[in-house]
Amino acid sequence: MIYCGIDWAEKTHDVALVDDSGQLLAKRHITDDTAGYKILLDLLAEYGDTEETPIPVAIETSRGLLVAVLRTGKRPVFAINPMAAARYRDRHAVSRKKSDPGDALVLANILRTDMHAHRPLPADSELARAVAVLARAQQDATWNRQQMSNQLRSLLREYFPAALAAAATWQNGLCRPEIRELLKAASTPAIASRLTRTQIMAALKRAGRKRGIEADTERLREALRSDWPRQLPLVEDALGKQMLALLLQLEAACTAADNLAQAVEESFAQHEDAEVILSFPGLGIQLGARVLAEIGDDRQRFADARGLKAYAGSSPITRASGKKSAVTRRWVKNDRLNHAGYLWAFAALTSSPGAKAHYRKRRDDHADWHASALRNLFNRMIGQLHHCLQHHKLFDEREAFATGLVLTENAA
Repeated sequence: MIYCGIDWAEKTHDVALVDDSGQLLAKRHITDDTAGYKILLDLLAEYGDTEETPIPVAIETSRGLLVAVLRTGKRPVFAINPMAAARYRDRHAVSRKKSDPGDALVLANILRTDMHAHRPLPADSELARAVAVLARAQQDATWNRQQMSNQLRSLLREYFPAALAAAATWQNGLCRPEIRELLKAASTPAIASRLTRTQIMAALKRAGRKRGIEADTERLREALRSDWPRQLPLVEDALGKQMLALLLQLEAACTAADNLAQAVEESFAQHEDAEVILSFPGLGIQLGARVLAEIGDDRQRFADARGLKAYAGSSPITRASGKKSAVTRRWVKNDRLNHAGYLWAFAALTSSPGAKAHYRKRRDDHADWHASALRNLFNRMIGQLHHCLQHHKLFDEREAFATGLVLTENAA
């Protein structure tokens, strides 16, 4: 058995191959380009890498072109956590010396001694990987949009609170195209106080509004002309220019989030698991795509539902030593899946009577806090999702929350 370890970097990579006894068989220093990848593949083939007997590879990342090249065929690729690799390094030298070729050798030896304790990258389909790229990008764009909105809100509080009052009627008002168009036309309170009804109506129409324009025009005009404290004229003009710069960034973030959301909707609908995922209460297209992006469609990735629950961070973990024992939440988890699970459980409360009954039972009978009760609900529902995906079954409210529904009906 041959094992390969790769210490990757931005421009070059170090490769090491060892045998069952830990003997170094070969090492190479390759470049991050087509020529370097060819040297790597030829080296693996020289030492017996074939479709029938692939050489396992350990590397400290799960992304990039190098990983994409290594994942061609049936070759198992193990993404080793850099912190775990650092602990293994201390097993070979107490002097704490470090080098890139040495790290490649350490990674190869990790597979030689403890390959059973590490998990290879899942064999997800091409469509599932594409959904993962788009769903994560859309989530990042949404977070970026919220960050830019918070910065703009903080700036408007300094010199233009009337604009915040005008946007308060709409949920997440600063991200609305109507407010963005209005701020472009009136960057300062002085300009806003001089806006006519015609100018406000034109701004609303540029934002795409077709109904309720007259009513909103009167409301916005009244809000913008309300009496608020003002900055000095020159300071106010300077803050207005800063606001316009932030507004351009917010507009770009809003456009990116909307375009990526459309791309996610198109790709997610093509996946065969979409029907099962969308059958669960609380999961829409965007949230369902995020769940699929993190768990993938490799049915062999998780041995059972317990493995998926631990990966999602929904199941508790026990820490025991001597007479001390504590059951706490997991801190090492897939943060994106855990975040999606919180939103999923929260949305399920209003769309599933069984989920709501389960949540109330955790709050009342077990005295759980809100977040803890939601985490317990997510733990149960993701286990149900694992079962439904394995057997390609749609969600059934009666089967999923039989006990909770009986208690709810009896109480009614």
